[in-house]
Amino acid sequence: MDLRPLGRSGLKIAPLMLGGNVFGWTADRETSFAVLDAFVAGGFNAIDTADVYSRWAPGHQGGESETLIGEWLTARGGRERVVIATKLGMDMGGGDQGLSAAYMVRAVEASLRRLQTDYIDLYQAHRDDEATPLDETLAAFDQLIRQGKVRAIGASNYQAPRLRDALTISQEHGLARYESLQPNFNLYDRSGFEGDLQQLCVAEGVGVISYYGLASGFLTGKYRSEADLTKSQRGGGIKRYLDARGLAILAALDELAAQQGATPAQIALAWVMAQPAIAAPIASATSVEQLQELMGSAHLTLTPAQLARLTGAGGEVVSS
Repeated sequence: MDLRPLGRSGLKIAPLMLGGNVFGWTADRETSFAVLDAFVAGGFNAIDTADVYSRWAPGHQGGESETLIGEWLTARGGRERVVIATKLGMDMGGGDQGLSAAYMVRAVEASLRRLQTDYIDLYQAHRDDEATPLDETLAAFDQLIRQGKVRAIGASNYQAPRLRDALTISQEHGLARYESLQPNFNLYDRSGFEGDLQQLCVAEGVGVISYYGLASGFLTGKYRSEADLTKSQRGGGIKRYLDARGLAILAALDELAAQQGATPAQIALAWVMAQPAIAAPIASATSVEQLQELMGSAHLTLTPAQLARLTGAGGEVVSS
């Protein structure tokens, strides 16, 4: 498995990152352990989670995913084999949210405790906190690295101007910098990343670990009409993809899947992996069988003509 650098952090990850949002939610403990075991056995090493996963589920308080991953790490050992990425900043209740230095000190300790580890490989700001000065947040991150609690830091859901400002502040003040960016990016949702943000990441050597690589499941080809939206709990959120552009993308995925002897999901993820600045797309799985399909994407090589076919399938994209 070829490993890709995550920015300038020294961390290297396989070209597919396992999403931990389902652990302890739609994947129970036994299933989650099986998926994690299969992922590592397949030669992959990077696992993404967040403190807020899965606070949205009835009866959950957040921390369920981190807790389960921590139990798996303790049960299996070999902490050094995996790159654990988690995030902070979303509303955890009781006013616990944001990126103030005071809150970050508490949040990292809570994540370390749940993960049952002494350090976090990649600690990410889950979203921008415009109420807290960037230099305060970056200084707090820098301190966590100096204390050995964090190896590298990243940003999620930052726009180009704020990421550029953060990188400048880090450079001017000698602080740790954001080595990764986590944006929403897939064959359909491209405008939020392509353009200024992608160009900034390429120019500054920021590694991109994109989420929603399969557009909430739409790019698997499972949803092709409104009647299909009842197939899963998240079907309602997929309705917006069922337009002429979305159907044209599915047609291109079907075409290339037939050429490659692959599935539409594998082709869609392979396209993301081939884009400039991408270290790995993030994808989650609720069964080992589903995971095996997703992992197959890392072993595909799309030709320039195939990449161009996919890129052009949805017509022109207006980038930010």
